Amino acid sequence: MILMAVFAISIHAKADVHFTSTNHDFGTIKAKGGAVTAEYEFTNTGDEPVSIVTVTNGGCGCTKPSFTLEPIAPGKKGVIKVTFNPATFKGEFKRSVKVQFSNSRKRTVLKFNGVVIPK
Repeated sequence: MILMAVFAISIHAKADVHFTSTNHDFGTIKAKGGAVTAEYEFTNTGDEPVSIVTVTNGGCGCTKPSFTLEPIAPGKKGVIKVTFNPATFKGEFKRSVKVQFSNSRKRTVLKFNGVVIPK
């Protein structure tokens, strides 16, 4: 009976991703200070490689994501970088990007916020 349970578990091998944090606070930044970048580190905690399929830009040209196109092996880490240009913002901001991995249709939301001091 135990052997059958172990066999059943091994058939359902899957990739899973765990982020260290899905939120980043830039604090107070200056509009003319140039772009700032947040890094979101994750680990593939599953037993199959996982790839990043897409990362949205949050609907704004002020946000640029960058990420590796290579699959992340089980137990390995990856990083998604999100660069935000505050030049056209003033006051508080709250933005997000959505990440889709190859192992799921569900998207992970990565959030960032801060306060922009105008020019």
